[in-house]
Amino acid sequence: MLPISDPYPRGYTNPITLRASAALPAAGAWDAAPTETFVANAENMTLSFTYTRGGAGGAFDWQLEVSIYAIAANVPAGASEWVTESLYAAGAVAAGADTTSNVQRELQSYQATAAGAEDFVFGPIVLDRTVERVRVRAKESGAAGTPGTLSIVAEVV
Repeated sequence: MLPISDPYPRGYTNPITLRASAALPAAGAWDAAPTETFVANAENMTLSFTYTRGGAGGAFDWQLEVSIYAIAANVPAGASEWVTESLYAAGAVAAGADTTSNVQRELQSYQATAAGAEDFVFGPIVLDRTVERVRVRAKESGAAGTPGTLSIVAEVV
């Protein structure tokens, strides 16, 4: 469909910088205010990471957070505006017995293999036109005393 005739125009322009290249917070703290972006009506998102370790053993953790709400005022009382990605493990199936499966919040870790800048791609992440906003928070997890530099860029379709 041509963008001009799309009844649901997108509210984003690719590429989207979710984290400008900068040092991660000190002492292994999560980013205090991760950059959020609108992704309404998007099908998928692919993330590109560029990390330069700050010291030997440098690594970082990152976590995708999504919101199904366009604005904070739409969040029902008692509900979370931002929810964290999850990991699911199906339980064993046995005849005649109910199965218990596990679900838990998830984060990913990346450890540098050398001293220079390293990059990788993650995705596509299925958004399925159900997510309004996304953000990615990050923290140094390897050499917390010498945080590395991280950039995160997204491509949304």
